[in-house]
Amino acid sequence: MISLCLTSGAISAALVIQSFTLAWMHSVEKVRWEEDWRIESRQLQIVEARIKGSGAGMEPPEGAVLLDGAWHYRPAVAPMERLILAHSPYTTGYELCFQGDCQPLTHFLPGIEETGTIILAPCPGASG
Repeated sequence: MISLCLTSGAISAALVIQSFTLAWMHSVEKVRWEEDWRIESRQLQIVEARIKGSGAGMEPPEGAVLLDGAWHYRPAVAPMERLILAHSPYTTGYELCFQGDCQPLTHFLPGIEETGTIILAPCPGASG
């Protein structure tokens, strides 16, 4: 069974999913970013990314294709053991999307600290 573990301090959750989209709003440009991820060989592999605009520090990379109002591209990022995300009340939080629904990461980790980090990683024993 493939699961994604979310952790922030002592609070954690496990979701039985093999793929997901991580989405957020750029803190300055107020433009949505989305990244599609999947769990493969106990690591996280990015599949595709989308930026719905451009601006300060967020120019689409070479080879990106504009489709339906967003720049689509595949980041040249090696598989990762985990993603470490900053959590702050001063920016719009990250969203986790799967099975056609998006929810703030805080939905899955109720009661987390106002500031800190959220870690996404394949759960121990997850295969894929």
